[in-house]
Order: sequence, then structure tokens, then C-alpha cells
Amino acid sequence: MLDVKIINAQLFTLSDTRPTAQSMGILNGLIVGFDDDVSGLPARRTIDADQAVVVPGFGDSHNHMAWFGQSLQELDLSGCRTLDEVSAAVRDAAAILDEGQWLVGSGYDDTVLGAHPHRTLLDAAAPGRPVWLKHRSGHMCSVNSLALELAGVLDGTAATPEGGKVMTDADGPTGLLEERAQQLVTALVLPYPVAELADAVAGASEVYASEGLTHVVEAGIGGGLIGRSPVELAAYALARRQGGLRTRVQLMVASDALHPVTAHDDDGITFGLDLGIATGFGDDTVRIGPMKIFVDGSLIGRTAAVTEPFCDHAHGTGDFQLSIEELTRRIVSAHCSGWTVAAHAIGDSAVDVALDAFAAAQQQQPRPGVRHRIEHAGMVRPDQLDRFVELGITPVPQPRFLYEVGDTMAAAVGRDREPWVYRHRSFLERGVRVPGSSDRPVATGAPLLGMQSMVQRTTSSGAVIAPEERVDAETALRAYTVDAAWAAGEEDRRGTLEAGKLADLVVLSDHPARVDPDRIGAITVLATLVGGECVFGDGFLTPRTVVPVPATAPLPSDQEV
Repeated sequence: MLDVKIINAQLFTLSDTRPTAQSMGILNGLIVGFDDDVSGLPARRTIDADQAVVVPGFGDSHNHMAWFGQSLQELDLSGCRTLDEVSAAVRDAAAILDEGQWLVGSGYDDTVLGAHPHRTLLDAAAPGRPVWLKHRSGHMCSVNSLALELAGVLDGTAATPEGGKVMTDADGPTGLLEERAQQLVTALVLPYPVAELADAVAGASEVYASEGLTHVVEAGIGGGLIGRSPVELAAYALARRQGGLRTRVQLMVASDALHPVTAHDDDGITFGLDLGIATGFGDDTVRIGPMKIFVDGSLIGRTAAVTEPFCDHAHGTGDFQLSIEELTRRIVSAHCSGWTVAAHAIGDSAVDVALDAFAAAQQQQPRPGVRHRIEHAGMVRPDQLDRFVELGITPVPQPRFLYEVGDTMAAAVGRDREPWVYRHRSFLERGVRVPGSSDRPVATGAPLLGMQSMVQRTTSSGAVIAPEERVDAETALRAYTVDAAWAAGEEDRRGTLEAGKLADLVVLSDHPARVDPDRIGAITVLATLVGGECVFGDGFLTPRTVVPVPATAPLPSDQEV
């Protein structure tokens, strides 16, 4: 007796052994077979897909789930095009807040506004209330005078953290805090309550399910630039217990949350979490992933570490988050202690540092087959490509950046370096896998839109960035399924539709490779199933469900046996 049987479908399994099928059986959350394998088996629920396309569930290899979930409840500034619009939005939001209550906004972009909001502008818009506006990159924020006063910046009592900058003008601090200087403000509001974070995770998960996502990698919990609480894992566990977690999650742990540990000398574990918890701990729903470490800043904010100065900004060659010695020490220590490492490195200079650290780690303790990663890999020089191959490093770029912020990125790096930006085909040609990811909420996270950007590589103005790095739609689909599962080390459980694998799948109105490239993002997600359970689109599935057989079916007779 199957739990679910899907019939009359266009199944694209992405498996080499059985690429297509018309029906599929599911039992206990796993795929048990296709077509003739299951045709004679009864099922408690039989779904007629009405010739809809069914593919493996999508994965996002780099997103910020709690951050995105919280942003859904914050003042949305992503649509503001001028500083006056920011001021008006802040003023309207402040009008309904009590005096002294924090006003938190997110998503503004100085490259669109022409400048960062100055503290005096925010003072006038929200008198008597601390204001904290988060840049879309997450690598900087703008605050008003009251927030600076509470943080001890105005009177000079607060020391600027290493790797951060408090920007000033002739009148003192402007209100712009870059990179780790943001901790001066976040220290006033963190940690968030676990219950609040669980609600944020549930809100994000609901959106993800509607987009066909069945697995995501949360790129940093527990500390650092984006951690929400030292006990952040508890929020995911709570969301799961409450039924709000509709998406499988792998959690990167911020390097700031790791610490020296004492174990037997033979174990070689010197750096990690208590009890020996490291990459791989957990189950199919919530699992610990790599250690996440920030090497540099943001290309959007011109704080990424580059070898040659930016073309349009006074930041010169950007910044490292910590000293190169400390960055290397953490990466090597985590590697030797059994962790997979995910190094945030956007600028080509940061990529050099990350690659050198991975090489040093493997020299100190060889771990063949470990899948270390470079998150973003935003600018990769030609001479760096082969080092990815030699060291077995997986790049994790975000294709949707090209559309949403590609024009400003191109202006920052100049024409000569433009071909280095968010590469894809160059890696594939060398046999390096490139998983799909979004960095949401920095960019829109819908996987189909990400696939479209992989294929087109166009900006919002219609320009094309490095057309030689384009890939076809089938490759883009595999990036968000097969390669996303592989990058997470879970290709034996998901990524393709095969007997014995998790029944994680998405039902689509069409196949990405059968529509014009500019229509890939417009394909409709009809339903999403995780472990055979519908987490989105039950309204589509229910009218197509055949009357189920009784839960207790008659046993076969001795003669039939």
C-alpha cells in the first residue's frame, strides 16, 4: 500500500538511469518506483497530475532564512528610489510607534538612492525614536543620532570593532556603519527571542514552499555579521516542532560561534562546538552544515577585497573582515577539527586568501574529498580558476545578482574585470560544480528567476554581463537540484528522483528548457511536496486526487500468495 501515487505526469527525474516517467510511488516519505514498478500497487492517495511537469525539489545553497523572515515584518525600503522616499517611509512608520521604540527598516540601496541616508535626515523623520536601516547587502547600515548615542558612538566611548568602519564627515559620524561596526548597534537589540526567530523561520519557509524550494542552506547562525542569537539552532528546532518548518534546512555555523575545545590528542579536534558537534550532525530535516567565515565585505557596497581599486568608489581595494593571519587560523583549525568550511569571499583578493587558507589546511591535514566552498566567488580571475580545481573547492555564486545589481557591479569593477564577475560556465568547463543559490534577502530568492539569470545574464537595464558565462536551461535546472544536493553532501538522499531517495519534488506548469529564456521565471509552481507531504499547492492537488482506498486494505488470500 503506497502512501501516494502520482499518475499522468511528465516526470523529469534528472537521473541518468531513468530520465523520464509518467507515474511515481511514494511510501514513508521515500520514492519507491516509477511506471510499471508501481502501476499495480494501491495507494492511500492517487494524484492525477494532468500532464504537469514534475522535477526534483529545488535547493538554495546560500540564503539567510531568519533574516529574510524578520525582514517581512520590517519597514521595506527596497522600493525607494530617492532619499526623500526613504525619509517619507521612515516618517510614516515612526508615526505609529511609541517614543523610544526602535524603527527597523531593511533593503535600501545607496547605489539607487545616490547616497546613504544621513543621520540628520533620519533624526528629522523620526524624532525621539532610534532608527536602524539595514542596507540590502547586509554589510552596512544607516542609523540616526539617537541610535549612535545609545551605542556610545557620539560620545566616543565605544571602540570600533576590528574589520568595521564608522563613517564620518565634517560634523562627525554620518550614521553609516560598515561591516563589523554594525555590531555597535546590533549589540543593543541582540539576541532575538527564540520564539520570534521561530516565527520568522516559519514565515520564510512558507514563501520558500510556494517557490518550489524543498531544501535550503542557512548561511550563518549563532554569531558574526548575520547571526540572530547564540542559541539560534533552537529557533529552527522550535519551528519544526510547531509545524512551521516546511523546508529542509542545513545550517552553517558562524566562525564566531566556534571556540577552542579540548579533546584527546589523537582526535585532532581543537576548534568547534561543544560535545564534538560538527558538520553533518542532525537529520534530513535540520542538519549542521559548514562553518561560515567572512573573509571580506560586499561588492554592492564596495567593501569586497580586490587586488586593484574599484573604478567608482573611494574605498580603494575594499576590506578584510579580520587579519589574514586570523582568517587563515580559523579556516585551518576548522578543517583539522572535521568541519567543512564555507568562506565568504567576493573580491579576487579575498578569493586568494581563502584559496591559500584551504591549501594550508590540506597541507597540515589532508582530507581528500572534503567539499569546502567559497561563498559568492564574485570576482574570480582567470589564474584562480584552476586553483578551484586543484583544491577541490566549490564556488557558490548568486546568478540573480546579475539582474538586480549587475549594473552597479559592472560600474564598480570596470570593463576589463567584468568577465570575472559571478562566473558559471568557466567553472563547468573545468569540471567544477556550481550549485544554485540566492543570498536572499540580498536578492530575490525564487529559484526559477535564478535559473533565468543563469541563462540570460542580463541586468535590469538590459545589458549583458560576460555572455560567455551563460549556461543552458537544463544546466540551470541541475544547478538548483542535482548540484545543490551535491554541494550539501546529500546527493545520496535528494537532488534527483530515484527509488530510495526522499520524495521531495515540485510540480510546474512547464519545463524551464521548453520555454523562451525570458519566460523561465514566469513558470508557475503548482505544488511542492517534501517527503511526499504537500507543503504548498494542495488546492491544485486535491481536485486531482482519486478517491482514496480504505486505510485498511483486505489481505491477500493464501491462493493469491
